[in-house]
Amino acid sequence: MSSARPRIRRSAPAGRRARLALTGPAALLAAALTACSGGASGSAEVGGDGKASDTSITVNLRGEAAAPGEPVKVTLAHGKLKAVSVKPGEGGPLAGRISADGRTWTSDRVAAPGTAYTVEATDADGGSDRATFATAEAEKVNKLLLAPGRNTTVGIAQPLSVVFDHPVKDKAAVEKALKVSTSNDTEGSWGWLQDYSGKDRVDWRPKEYWKPGTKVTLDAQLNGVDTGADGGWFVRDYATTFTIGAAQVVKVDLDGHRLALHRDGKQVLDLPMSAGTPGGEKASWRGTAVLMSKEGTINMRSETVGLGDAYDKMVDYSMRLTWSGMYAHAAPWNANYFGQANRSSGCLGMSDANASALYGQVRVGDPFEMTGAESKGTVAEGNGYGAWNVSWTDWQAKSALK
Repeated sequence: MSSARPRIRRSAPAGRRARLALTGPAALLAAALTACSGGASGSAEVGGDGKASDTSITVNLRGEAAAPGEPVKVTLAHGKLKAVSVKPGEGGPLAGRISADGRTWTSDRVAAPGTAYTVEATDADGGSDRATFATAEAEKVNKLLLAPGRNTTVGIAQPLSVVFDHPVKDKAAVEKALKVSTSNDTEGSWGWLQDYSGKDRVDWRPKEYWKPGTKVTLDAQLNGVDTGADGGWFVRDYATTFTIGAAQVVKVDLDGHRLALHRDGKQVLDLPMSAGTPGGEKASWRGTAVLMSKEGTINMRSETVGLGDAYDKMVDYSMRLTWSGMYAHAAPWNANYFGQANRSSGCLGMSDANASALYGQVRVGDPFEMTGAESKGTVAEGNGYGAWNVSWTDWQAKSALK
C-alpha cells in the first residue's frame, strides 16, 4: 500500500492515538466498556466473575477525516475482547480477527475513503461500547472496465480482463484485491500489460484453454485500495461471474486461404477465404486472436486503421478479432480470391453464406489460431486478447506478485 497521503484532504491534524468516547448526545469519542449500566472512562468495572477490570479501548483511526487505506485496529487496555463489529454507513461489517492475547482486533480489509464507521465492542466480562469515526474523501477516484460481462457464456480462450481509468502504480496492492475462483481449480495467473488504448490493464488467463463448463468468479475487493500517484483510490468493489461454453477453435491457414471451425476436436466447417494482402500494412496478423465481439453489420472505413481512403463499406457478419481493426466478415466483393489468394485490407473475408454460417456458430471468447508466412507479425498482448501468444512462464512473470 502506498504511504503517500497528499491526495487526502484533512479537516484536522492526524494527532496521536486517542481513547474512543461513548457516542451520545455530546458525540464525544472516549468511552469505557461497561459491564453493567455504565461508568467513567478508565473506570474499573465488576464483571460476571466478580473481578474488577479496566475495559477502556483505543482505535487507530479517529475523528472525521482519518486517513483511509489502513486496517482498523481496536485495542483493549485490560482483559480480553469477545467480539468487535466495525460497520460502514452502507454494507456489511468489516471482517477481522482478535489477536491471540485477546487484546487487539484488526480488520482484514482497509478503511475506505469518504466512509463513516461505527465501532461496537464487547469484552469477555460482558462490557460493551459503541463509537464512530470517518475517513477523508478521495480527491481522485479510479474506476475500471471488466470483461467478460456478468452471467455470460464465453469461449475457451476468453481471459478475465480489467482496464483501469487511471494509471496503476501500486500494481501489487491492486492484484492482491482481485480474487479469482473457478469450479474446477483451474490454474491461471494475472499478467499486467498496456491496453491498445494506452491504459493500464491486467488479464487473468489459465495456463491452457478453459475446460468447457467451468464457472469463473472474480471478486474484486478494491474499495479502499490506493492505486498510487496519479491513479486515485477505489471507492467500491466489483464482481463478475461467467461460464465457459463448448470447446471451439477456429483454425486459419493464411497461406492456404482457408478457415476451419473445430468443435470438441471435430471439424464442423471448412471455408475458403481471402486474408490480408501480404507485404505491407494490409497483411493479416498471425498467432492466436480471441473473438472479442460479434458486431453484425457495421460501417468499415479505411482511415480509422491508417489506410487512407482505400474503402468505406457497410460490412455484414462482422466478428472483431483485434482493436487494430482485424475482423472476420462477409466480403462478396472479393469473391474471385476466396481460397486462391490473400487480397483483403487485413481482414478474413468470406462469401455471405459462409460468413453467415461462421457467425451463427462462433462465440465471443473462441480462439482464432492463425498460421502462415503471409502476415505482418504476431497479435500483440494488448491488441485485443493476445495473451495466448506469450509462453506460460513469461505470462506468469507479468504478475506483480511473482
